[in-house]
Amino acid sequence: MKTRAILLGCLLGCGSGSAGTGGAGGAGAGGAGAGGASARDAGAAGAADAPRAPDGPPRSEFGGDRPVIIQVPPSYDPRKPTPLVVFLHGYSANAILNRAFLGVDDLVDKFGMLMIAPEGTVDSRGNQFWNATDGCCNFDGSAVDDVAYLSGLVRDVKAAYNVDPKRVYVMGHSNGGFMSYRMACERSADIAAIVSLAGHTFLDDGKCAPTERVSVLQIHGDMDQTIAYGGNAYYPSAPASVERWAHHDACTGTPTSGAPFDFVGSLPGADTTPASYGGCPAGVGVELWTIAGGSHTPVFSPGEFARRVAGFLDAHPKH
Repeated sequence: MKTRAILLGCLLGCGSGSAGTGGAGGAGAGGAGAGGASARDAGAAGAADAPRAPDGPPRSEFGGDRPVIIQVPPSYDPRKPTPLVVFLHGYSANAILNRAFLGVDDLVDKFGMLMIAPEGTVDSRGNQFWNATDGCCNFDGSAVDDVAYLSGLVRDVKAAYNVDPKRVYVMGHSNGGFMSYRMACERSADIAAIVSLAGHTFLDDGKCAPTERVSVLQIHGDMDQTIAYGGNAYYPSAPASVERWAHHDACTGTPTSGAPFDFVGSLPGADTTPASYGGCPAGVGVELWTIAGGSHTPVFSPGEFARRVAGFLDAHPKH
């Protein structure tokens, strides 16, 4: 409990850096990934490393000058296709901090998924960020191409491990959730599903043009004081983000609420209500899980976040 309290304190401090300015900084030119060649200095270059030789051991490090170590489940069998999760930290946080706080390593150890948790680049405030949507959190207008960087990581992991191409997932918290949405918009052919905790899609839906369907799960506390559940001038609300993806995914129904469940250990009773869109194509899911009284950094019951997220991911491979 002491470790979780320390992590929570750090996360709350990290989140406050973006609370007052919201997406204002991200409204710069780099928020939508535009820019010149200088933007690529920390982007795609490192992710294009050559894959391992066929007769060598599997690689453990990817990303070149932005390295990331892959986490391999004990159950990994190179003869069997295995799901891959790309986990993205929040603004001013880092991969180790967010992994530990949310317990996502269980996706590897208990649910048999490969996982990479890369780091963003550092802005002028000394904080790590992803060049996600124009809502969060590219405060300097950097043109670093994180879509190319992350796509390169996925490509190179596929070359080194037996990744199931129908089960490549992206998930993230806050700024990492915004980046997950951007990856779904721009790399829909490669991604089966995304999970966003307290992160939204583009304010201008015209900037999101997926060519294939992607399942979407948004998890958000309705009392989030950092990334507003109801949206603002820089990003849409949580319900609107999910509604837009229901449209992209050709779902014809309306959202239906399911039975509330106990998700957050620090809140009493059944605190989270799931709502899923009906009329979606076979195998496609679009859902919003609203945490009543939930903050930007909910303290989930031990093991619950990974367990429930794994259930959603497993149920939504690429179709």
